Amino acid sequence: MLERSPLWQLTYARMMGFLREPEALFWVFAFPLLLALALGIAFRSSGPQKSNVGVVTGANSEEIVAALRASPDLDVKLYAPDRADQALRRGRAVVMVRPAPAGPPTLAFDPARPETRLAHLEVVNALEAAAGRRDVVPLALDTRPRAGSRYIDFLIPGLLGLNLLGTGMWGIGFPVANARQLKLLKRMVATPMRRRDYLLAMMLARIVWLALEVTAIVLFGRYAFGVLMRGSWLGFLLVTLVGALSFSALGLLVACRARTIEAVSGLMNVAMMPMWLLSGSFFSADRFPQIMQPLIRALPLTAANDAFRALMNEGASLGAVLPQLGVLIAWGVVSFGLALAWFRWE
Repeated sequence: MLERSPLWQLTYARMMGFLREPEALFWVFAFPLLLALALGIAFRSSGPQKSNVGVVTGANSEEIVAALRASPDLDVKLYAPDRADQALRRGRAVVMVRPAPAGPPTLAFDPARPETRLAHLEVVNALEAAAGRRDVVPLALDTRPRAGSRYIDFLIPGLLGLNLLGTGMWGIGFPVANARQLKLLKRMVATPMRRRDYLLAMMLARIVWLALEVTAIVLFGRYAFGVLMRGSWLGFLLVTLVGALSFSALGLLVACRARTIEAVSGLMNVAMMPMWLLSGSFFSADRFPQIMQPLIRALPLTAANDAFRALMNEGASLGAVLPQLGVLIAWGVVSFGLALAWFRWE
């Protein structure tokens, strides 16, 4: 009975059509893994990074260099007076120490750069310690590494969300626009196929490949970088499934009237670019101003990313990600309803 169902036949046809697109296979499976590998290596945990500090050659410069090199957090280099400003402009040194023949040295730095604050404090601390200052309050330090605090732990959930967004929207929008451009949809008007079956088949075909896509990223993160799932697996599966359906529905909405590949490409970029920039896939969305946060939290990719990070890094339960699931469900239902109402064969 299932094999005679129009919905099943359409879903199966789309599944097989995907296998004939090697470039799609690359973007779905290989690209996220290569991106995770490159960023994971570039931002790997290699201990505290030293701040680059320069000292201008001159009176007392050797004593200042010796004092600064006593700090394990500073990488100190000597610069000729005519090279000092250039080193600051190009970021080779975040703080430049200019010795004075008499009196204290001058510290030159750009306070607008966030990394200079830490370097400035460490330079002051090293110079003060060399001058005989002693700390009067003994402090206890707790330096245990926290699970899920590495950049790769932040990145893998973001890549999962990006993959759901990209494959959901491009994987739906392109086939629909291509079929319309080739006049294939126009021929389907003469068949007894229902519009609902056609649109649902496009979404269901994505779900079949979804398990392989997500499994590849999760296993790669686990065995290449030790990224673990610390929360509810049921919550993870639900977020993945609902997210994939939501982004697929959004892809249908974008492509429901587009007549050419060029048109759907432009519309896809308009819909996806704000989420790429605002939804915190590669850096925290909290960096944006507070006035923008309600809009950012309402985006479906933000909801997916936040849910994945809560589940994977914070050990969240299913109940903890219900608000994010609600956002994804709302986007999916509204997008599919509008796509169904606005879709045209021609």
